[in-house]
Amino acid sequence: MLDRQKNIPSLRAVTMPERATSQKARESWHLWGIMSEFVEATERLSEIRPAVSIFGSARLKEDSPVYRQTVEIARKLSDAGFAVISGGGPGVMEAANRGAFDGRSPSVGLNIELPFEQHGNDYQDISLRFRHFFARKVAFVKYAAAYVVMPGGFGTLDELTEALTLIQTRKGRTIPIVLVGSAFWRGLLDWMRERLVGDGMIDAKDLDLMKLVDDSDAVVAAIFDFYEARGFAQTAAEREQLLYL
Repeated sequence: MLDRQKNIPSLRAVTMPERATSQKARESWHLWGIMSEFVEATERLSEIRPAVSIFGSARLKEDSPVYRQTVEIARKLSDAGFAVISGGGPGVMEAANRGAFDGRSPSVGLNIELPFEQHGNDYQDISLRFRHFFARKVAFVKYAAAYVVMPGGFGTLDELTEALTLIQTRKGRTIPIVLVGSAFWRGLLDWMRERLVGDGMIDAKDLDLMKLVDDSDAVVAAIFDFYEARGFAQTAAEREQLLYL
């Protein structure tokens, strides 16, 4: 075996004490900022259950059929007693907040600071602002009894696969994941079945974690069907599970 020594620097090895102190202070304050996002989310969202997180493209306009359908879905969920959580921005996020804002239950926006594209919409009863994607993603999962996934881009796929990974690995509790729009999602599901299942990278039963629907009533029905037998209350084991997301 080749014997070699690596030069692995550490903060203690920084030759300039002022620089080391500055770096440590900046990292420490950064950690406090991260903690503050989790604390605020806990304080403001812990009592909104049951809630449904809705995802989809930020780029769709008000005249888009997907936008209009999202408004309808969110309004029906809100009137059925679900708080609706979205990313707080434009497009499908705005449509989700808009439908819930006009309904009986709270409309929640988990806004993210981005250099472009993201700006808060006007339909939020509860509005939180995050600088860190990972803290925001924990809030989406931790307080949601279901995911509703509309057509969207990388961010939407990221949230979808994050939820699937948490459930598959049992780091997160099992919740309904409802994909809306057969024409949009069918190709991805077929590819997952052909490549991921076919190549042994996931189990065939993992695809059962998702339900594909096309109309708004089916979204509400899918969520109620899932919880009909067990109810919406979290078990002690699920509450413990959510502490370690």
